Amino acid sequence: MSIDRLQIQRIVSRPLQENTYVARFSDRTDCVVFDPGLEPQLILDFLQQQNLSVAMILNTHGHGDHIGGNAALKAAFPQAPIVIGELDAPMLIDASLNMSGMAGFRITSPPADQTVRDGDVVEAAGFRLDVRHIPGHSPGHVVYVLLESAPAIVFGGDVLFAGSIGRTDLPRGSFESLSRGIRDKLFSLPSDTIVLPGHGQETTIDFEKRTNPFVGDTGSHPPAAL
Repeated sequence: MSIDRLQIQRIVSRPLQENTYVARFSDRTDCVVFDPGLEPQLILDFLQQQNLSVAMILNTHGHGDHIGGNAALKAAFPQAPIVIGELDAPMLIDASLNMSGMAGFRITSPPADQTVRDGDVVEAAGFRLDVRHIPGHSPGHVVYVLLESAPAIVFGGDVLFAGSIGRTDLPRGSFESLSRGIRDKLFSLPSDTIVLPGHGQETTIDFEKRTNPFVGDTGSHPPAAL
């Protein structure tokens, strides 16, 4: 996907079909990587093919499938800081907290180099990203919003999906917190804003406001486990 100079590559990792996004501007050779997944070699191969260096590793949250590639990316690009919401930072180094241990594979990441909270701005590789804290799927889940593109883009992790939302039946989950955060902090964005979720295909704020069965105009109840 390309909007003017912006180029975003989606890389899907098995077995949980997690989306990693590599974002760059076409006139630069550095990039930012969102949520390195469980098949980091796919990401590293793409970076090598495109001759890209990583300026920042951004985690939307601390669940194992979204941090599984942190160690490999950090080893390849030690100068790139790992960034995550402050309340999810402990999950990076604890396989029980990040739930990979419960899933039968134990994953840990290098610790965070930088933690963020609601209202912060992170800058790297020419990007200026607004941080919005939206708990409910995990306590410290954040989304990164690129407002300077047209349309705006949300790197959203497991908050808002095409036709669904992130699971809230996990430890420390809350449907009330997640739905409130979506309505207050995402549905207030311009209607043409593109949402790049942690699983599945992209969607738009307008489409989800109108049709999402959990948080849209007709939504009123928690989702089944997704």
